[in-house]
Amino acid sequence: MILLPEPVWPVIVLAVIVFGDGLLTFRPPRAIAACLDGVGFPREWWWVLAVVKFLAAAGLVTGIWIPGLGAAAAAGLVVYFLCAAAAHLRARYVGRDFWLNCLGMLVICIAVLAFCFL
Repeated sequence: MILLPEPVWPVIVLAVIVFGDGLLTFRPPRAIAACLDGVGFPREWWWVLAVVKFLAAAGLVTGIWIPGLGAAAAAGLVVYFLCAAAAHLRARYVGRDFWLNCLGMLVICIAVLAFCFL
């Protein structure tokens, strides 16, 4: 395992994506709100998702200089999207949102973790 990302650019791209996703979680568009409602995630807890995403983005960026932090943030995102996938499967909410958004982000996070830190 590599403690500092090599190359760095996929980590930065993932951080930007996750930060943007966090912004969308504060005032979700109709599709994201429908997805969160579809899996039964309580509306009063939606803000927690934004905080998790902002912390992950900060960990990815800071991990460019602090050994191990970026890898931990990337691994945390893999776990986050595994949990999201489990919530989708549990709720049987497996439409387009599940395949494109949830599993798509899971694949991207796994790819960044593997490509930059392994």
